[in-house]
Amino acid sequence: MRFDILGPARVLDGAGRPVALGGPRVRALLVLLTAEAGRIVTQEQLIDGLYGAEPPEGAANALQSQVSRLRRALGKDLVEFHPAGYRLAIDPQDVDAHRFERLAAEGRQALRAGDPARAAGRLRQALALWRGAPLADAPLARAAVTRLAELRLAATEDRTQAELELGAHRELVAELRELVAAHPLRERLRVHLMRALYGSGRQAEALAAFEEGRRLLDEELGVEPGAELAAAHLAVLRADPSLGPAPATGAAPMSRQGLRAPLTSFVGRAEDLRRVQGLLEEARLLTLIGPGGAGKSRLAAEAATLAPLDVCFVELAPLTDGADVAQAVVDALDLRDSMQPSPDRPATDPAARLVTALGERRLLLVLDNCEHLIGAAAALADRLLAACPHLRLLATSREALGITGEAIFPVQPLRLPPPGAPAALDYPAVRLFADRAAAVLPGFTVEEGGLDHVVHICRALDGLPLAIELAAARLRTLPVREVAARLDDRFRLLARGSRTALPRHQTLRAVVAWSWDLLDESEQAMARRLTVFAGGATLEAAERVCGLPEEVLSSLVEKSLVEVVGGRYRMLETIRAYCAERLSEAGEVETFRRAHAAYYGELAATADPHLRQAEQLEWLALLDEERDNLNAALRWAVDEGATADGLRLVGSLSCYWWVRGRRAESAAMAAELLAALGSAPVDGLEEEYAMCVLVAAWTAQQPGDLGPLPYDGAQAFRREFLNVMLPMFHGPPDDYDMIATMTAEALDGLAPWIRGLSHAGLAFMQQNLGRHEQAWVHFGQSLDYFRELGERWGSTLALSGMSDLAHQQGDYATSVELLGQALSLAEELGAAEDIADYSCRMADSVLRMGELAEAERQYLRVVELAARSGARETLARAHLGLGEVARLRGDAGQGAHGAGAGRVPLRLVQRRGHPAADHAGPGRRRAPVR
Repeated sequence: MRFDILGPARVLDGAGRPVALGGPRVRALLVLLTAEAGRIVTQEQLIDGLYGAEPPEGAANALQSQVSRLRRALGKDLVEFHPAGYRLAIDPQDVDAHRFERLAAEGRQALRAGDPARAAGRLRQALALWRGAPLADAPLARAAVTRLAELRLAATEDRTQAELELGAHRELVAELRELVAAHPLRERLRVHLMRALYGSGRQAEALAAFEEGRRLLDEELGVEPGAELAAAHLAVLRADPSLGPAPATGAAPMSRQGLRAPLTSFVGRAEDLRRVQGLLEEARLLTLIGPGGAGKSRLAAEAATLAPLDVCFVELAPLTDGADVAQAVVDALDLRDSMQPSPDRPATDPAARLVTALGERRLLLVLDNCEHLIGAAAALADRLLAACPHLRLLATSREALGITGEAIFPVQPLRLPPPGAPAALDYPAVRLFADRAAAVLPGFTVEEGGLDHVVHICRALDGLPLAIELAAARLRTLPVREVAARLDDRFRLLARGSRTALPRHQTLRAVVAWSWDLLDESEQAMARRLTVFAGGATLEAAERVCGLPEEVLSSLVEKSLVEVVGGRYRMLETIRAYCAERLSEAGEVETFRRAHAAYYGELAATADPHLRQAEQLEWLALLDEERDNLNAALRWAVDEGATADGLRLVGSLSCYWWVRGRRAESAAMAAELLAALGSAPVDGLEEEYAMCVLVAAWTAQQPGDLGPLPYDGAQAFRREFLNVMLPMFHGPPDDYDMIATMTAEALDGLAPWIRGLSHAGLAFMQQNLGRHEQAWVHFGQSLDYFRELGERWGSTLALSGMSDLAHQQGDYATSVELLGQALSLAEELGAAEDIADYSCRMADSVLRMGELAEAERQYLRVVELAARSGARETLARAHLGLGEVARLRGDAGQGAHGAGAGRVPLRLVQRRGHPAADHAGPGRRRAPVR
């Protein structure tokens, strides 16, 4: 396995596939163990890392629960228990952070030994391991995050120092300016910026950089510049040779043939530019690949401008014949044939002339936009590189040239802010829009223009620089909110680009059409059929639904029409919108949407029974990945009146929706399906119809008349989850004892999951009759069955019922302990509403124990959890609990405010149980019986 924590934490198995890890605490635990890979980490260290200086009660048990989850994900052999703590039994070099530290240390050592070339190489390798913000999805491991971020910054400082010693002053100026802006009080970075500016012949700017640093240090910290920064200032004033020689003013400038001076700023690609420069040093052929409009040509031009050798930039887009490629390079180099062709002397082959002219020349040749002449461009590149040892070649294309020795750099769309990001303007896509919008609308600022609208535009356009620039240009005639609102018709909206740009870059439609026209018939068929997927597709799904083999899909990946993310094949939304138009033109919409719905109906039916077995986490994760496709399949069934298909989907997905807490969206779709169906069930699908009625009632405050549903209190349904749903809404029959006797007699013939559920149903009956001892026994038997199956949701059902019994009998400590176990299982399941519910019940018991401060803390957490998950009843109960805390403290005014803050009728609170209602019962889990 490979463990990567330099970015969002992930584990890759031997085949390079990601391993499902679970929630943030499991990821934080993994981080803490990988940081000490191969060494024992004490329980105290792990608890401190997970919970901070004031861990909650039961932290040790909670740690054991997290360790158990990690073992299930990685295997028991990898997570070892020791009397002193736990050890991740892996080689530290299997962890990218440890490889990073080793390479960074080797680079630092080489730097101190006076070998800047070796130092720069090692440090570039170290920094290339980073994939983004450190541990972005494990915020609990704050200390590890801080340490790794500091190490990264120190390695960056070492690398820039090594590259300065190699003379790369000009190339580093832009990057160092960004670094200094991000870390203005970091003196070493400012020293390096001063050296880079001085070495680029910009002594005055170097001195200005010092003055800015001196002022900031004085204003922010009240200190003078340190010794290193002060020495650098003095060295610049004296033109000290230790800074590195400033370029001679009389030196002959390097040739830059075919390179246009940029008319706009270069935004958001500093890191990409640095990596491209590094790759150009190591490889003689580098190809930038990516979808149309991603910014390949601009990145290539910026890299060429900074290259420390002659450059020739050749634009191949205007060519239509591969035979003209070599001649285009000859023309760009301005190579003239002094001898006129004649019958006795035919014209020299352009490729041969290039071999002769470039044989000993040190040159960077840039071939821009090779995709439509890929074969000819590849043949010329191979011939020139073989014959010209000092030539380096940089190509841009929507697919690789595919020749030996080629290095490939995928140019991705600009980074987008995630939902709720606090500083959206820090992300490159938003910065680019702001920059281009200010150019066409002087005085425009993102804040005044509506940050939410700008973020929506950038997301809708996939972060593609060209599309963002076209959208920003529309601010000449439309306010930003109108641009955001009209992106559903993006190809019509973004139809006015630069008049001097290449035709295929003047409109968004032309950008995508250029790629489409390069596809063969089978590739076009696959591309348009893929648009029926929402949220991407697995390889199997794409082959089954689209009816074409994997080779065609791989070809689309190679041509940058499709990207592979985490084993899923996805299209950028702009490409998908264009290809969807082609699907409609081909008259294939109905055929392939039906095939899509059939595939996902089969997947949901296959997954449903696994959700109630030991492998439920894996199947829940699979359904999570396919959530958009499953919803799209159900939406198609509703819209097209395919009610039988829709009922089967609802029946198969109801358990998933309930466990995951996705009740509002599913209830709305079920209600629409019922409206399309009418009042009569489809023959043979009576149970599916019943499930659909029940799902539609999930969010209703008053379920009302559920109609003629198949329920007589003693029936075991073919759809297992229907055994859970019906009693929640109908309640058990009146004759408890009769049903209890019938259930007990039938137990031996039931499937294990139904057996565990039946014991839970018997327990709820006994509890409602006041027979607490018998209820406790049945809950325990139910828990045993569910644990034997490895089924977590059923286990939470039994544990929460036992906790209610303990609460009712005044054993609040036992209630808290049982709820802690239920809560851990609910967190594994990702059941948002249940997490809020169990947390609120735990707070109720803590309140009864008289621990007001802890109860208040827990209720406040419940308020946040319930608001996030939309659990209105739990939110109301939490506010009622806060009111009770205030009342017990003697703060009547605050108590009334807390009790009224939920704004949910008290009957809903009482239906779920609360100290104020004496924990009247388990509420929505009323007596699930057969």
